[in-house]
Order: sequence, then structure tokens, then C-alpha cells
Amino acid sequence: MKKIDKLVLGSFIGPFFLTFLVVDFILLTVNMLKYFDEIFGKGLSFWVYMELISYFLISISPMALPLAVLLSSLMAFGNLGEHFELTALKSSGISLVRALQPIGIFVVFLTILAFLSNNYLVPKVNLKTFSLLYDIRMKSPAFDIREGVFYSGIPNYAIKVNQKMDE
Repeated sequence: MKKIDKLVLGSFIGPFFLTFLVVDFILLTVNMLKYFDEIFGKGLSFWVYMELISYFLISISPMALPLAVLLSSLMAFGNLGEHFELTALKSSGISLVRALQPIGIFVVFLTILAFLSNNYLVPKVNLKTFSLLYDIRMKSPAFDIREGVFYSGIPNYAIKVNQKMDE
């Protein structure tokens, strides 16, 4: 590996991991907010929540990869251009395609990894995620019943609870 490759790849890897974590966190937050009412307030242990979050992270990661690659490549080449390193590369006779080559190779390996992840890992994780969500929903349906509101969670029945006592 040449020093140019190390320079370009080194300026890409740091922003890539940072933007991947940020995008993954944003998508995780959006995904968890969809199920907020069904998940929290059930009296579950910390490890059940961590298991659910890890399942969501694995299933969201392939969506976060393209955005992380795009943002980190913009940041890396913007930083190289700002510090006149791209100008130095061009003046020494190295083409822009040659400067982009290490990131292209990294992205090809990342694409293969994302394909394998989407093909084999994500379907199994989605099954575990939604079965865990179903178990959490069925854990304590009494929390769904609110005072003064009609509850229609029981098929063919509608109940109105004026006052709840403890559980």
C-alpha cells in the first residue's frame, strides 16, 4: 500500500465510522419511536431493552451504510481539498481517479459485506426482532387500558374503565 493510499484511506475511515454511528443512532431513534407505546412501561429488564436495541441496530445498519459512505467521502475529500493535499496530488501527476481508488476498493468490500448481511443476517434478525416485540406487547395488556377511555383490544368487546386499581 502506497503512502497516498494510506493518506486518502486514513482521511476517509475516521469520518466513515463517525457518520455511520450518527446515522445509525438517528435511524434507531426513529425506529424505536414507532414502537414507543408498546415497548416502554411494561416493567421489563434492562437486558431485554438492550437485546431489542441490538436487533434494531443490526436491521438498520444496511440502510445507514450508503449515507455514511456518501457523507464521509464528502468530508474526506473536502478536508483534503481544504488542506491543499488534492492540489499536491494533482501537481505531482497523480490523477483524481487514482486518488479515489483506495476508497473505491474499500466501498466494494463494504458492498459485499452489506449484501451478505442483507441476504443472511437481516432476515433472521427481523424474525427475532418482531417475535420479541410481539412478546413485549403480550407481556402486560393491562397497561393498555386507560381510565375513562373505551378499550377495544378484546375482540367483539368494548369496555370503559372508570377507575383502575393497582394492576
